[in-house]
Amino acid sequence: MIYGGGVDVGSTQTKAVIVNESRTILARILIPTGANVTRAGENAFVKACEAAGLPREAVGYVVGTGYGRYKILFGDAQITEITCHARGAQSLFPATRTVIDMGGQDTKVIKVGPDGSVVDFSMNDKCAAGTGRFLTAAADVTGVGLDEIGPLALQAKVPVRLTSVCTVFVESDIMSYLAQRKTIEDILGGVHKAIATRTMSLIRRVGVEDEVTFTGGVSLNIGMVRALEEVLGQSLNVSEEGHYMGALGAALFALERAQAGARGEHVAEGAGRS
Repeated sequence: MIYGGGVDVGSTQTKAVIVNESRTILARILIPTGANVTRAGENAFVKACEAAGLPREAVGYVVGTGYGRYKILFGDAQITEITCHARGAQSLFPATRTVIDMGGQDTKVIKVGPDGSVVDFSMNDKCAAGTGRFLTAAADVTGVGLDEIGPLALQAKVPVRLTSVCTVFVESDIMSYLAQRKTIEDILGGVHKAIATRTMSLIRRVGVEDEVTFTGGVSLNIGMVRALEEVLGQSLNVSEEGHYMGALGAALFALERAQAGARGEHVAEGAGRS
């Protein structure tokens, strides 16, 4: 049996996935990235191997992805998270043509070809506005758990209008609305709506084509799913594997390369380090 491993080192969390020849996920692990990126990648991969009941040497090829991909010293190749999210999304939803990936520090919109390849993309790489960090700030100020803000946002009756989607200023905006006795639900409804509206500006740069798949840790937030669906005017594909989509795509690339190696085919060094 041939196995592929994918390790996605994100800004806040590191994910690892192991797949078998049937492209079935055998294990998935999520740990905090912390200060030591190299150690986070190593620990996540070791834990994934343990969860799959495999010795680490049984995994024939490992692909690193995410912002810390070049710190995965045991990896065989590095591929960008944009490419890996596209591949992961297309593997679960074959008709995917647009991917919205919302993580802790950035948001990406990816146009995907029929084969899962990246046709075009846009991202807010210079500012954390409209990302998971923005939601975390809102949760901290309102004193609501991060897993509760989505459901509460759905209960908003008159969502507030934020004057800025800057993560630095969101605290003062929310404090002002709390002083005006606005409800937590209406405040959080406004936060989610502001992020969805900002994301639309990224979507317009590449265009939107059906089907649209939502990936990244924020895809687990039902309030964010609904807010995006409202501004898009259509439903989104969302998977329970959304948080692991980058690592899944990396693992699928790794599996293909392991299989190619087993067939005696040459895999060019550095291939896919796009």
